[in-house]
Amino acid sequence: MAVKIRLTRLGDKKSPFYRVVVADSRVARDGKYIEQIGTYNPLVEEDKQLNINKELAEKWLKNGAQPTETTKSILQRVGVLSVKGNSVPKTNNKKKKSK
Repeated sequence: MAVKIRLTRLGDKKSPFYRVVVADSRVARDGKYIEQIGTYNPLVEEDKQLNINKELAEKWLKNGAQPTETTKSILQRVGVLSVKGNSVPKTNNKKKKSK
């Protein structure tokens, strides 16, 4: 079972609000999740938009949960991940053109 730290979308049309959750990677974006570790509101001021439980985030990272690219940048902004260390390798899913 691959566990991911990712965002689930809430809020109305054109006013997004996100929960930062730990979920199985096979489950739908807004589907069932294991645990909620925070919230993210991109429409408010910088200092009020992130609310992350650092202890829970560190616990899940130590247990092998992989953050998505967006949640990785959020966790770096909060201070859970260092900017240089704990990097998650990017995968290239694009098909190469053959002639």
